[in-house]
Amino acid sequence: MSTGTKTHGQRLAETCKVWNRKLHYYLGLYLLFFVWLFAFSGLLLNHSSWKFAEFWPNRKEKTYERLITTPVPGSDLAQARDLMRQLDLTGEIEWTAARNNSSQLNFRVTRPGRIFEIKTDLDQKRTTVKSIDLNAWGVMRLLHTFSGVRMNDTKNDRDWILTSVWAFAMDAVAVGLILMVLSSLYMWYELPDKRRLGAITLSLGFLICGLFCLGLRWLY
Repeated sequence: MSTGTKTHGQRLAETCKVWNRKLHYYLGLYLLFFVWLFAFSGLLLNHSSWKFAEFWPNRKEKTYERLITTPVPGSDLAQARDLMRQLDLTGEIEWTAARNNSSQLNFRVTRPGRIFEIKTDLDQKRTTVKSIDLNAWGVMRLLHTFSGVRMNDTKNDRDWILTSVWAFAMDAVAVGLILMVLSSLYMWYELPDKRRLGAITLSLGFLICGLFCLGLRWLY
């Protein structure tokens, strides 16, 4: 059948196939390194005993003190940002404990590959900074869970622009993977001779995933 005799439905179906393949290809190229990153870091989280990937025992620590100018009265976050400016530090602020003494301001600044633990005595205008440097494996593991927020923790929130950018990129990865899966389903459905084996594979994946998501609640 020539192109000129194709019906509108056939032409539409062919257009959908072309754009679906393009979507699948280019999303795959964009997501490639993100998926590898989460795959490797996920393995590190599951197998923390692997010697070649140890990062915490190989960390480098350095502690130093600095004289500071007392931050102007304000919120804890505003004072922490003032201290970071004086110390020339950037990163995501993390509150590690409740502030029970107005003369003490303790917090942590986190960025991939480096952690700063800051303890400040406002009365003495002095702060102690503990710098912790991680290797490449530590950076990968930290990125796996680096979001700036925690469930049931209202004190910590995203306060570093790069944390928000990273969270947005992870949202884009999640949406991209969903679209890739949908495009894979479409391509599979367009191959009649592959439908039976594909249905078996799809059902197996659904059952195993369902077991961990829902089934374990009733079995154990």
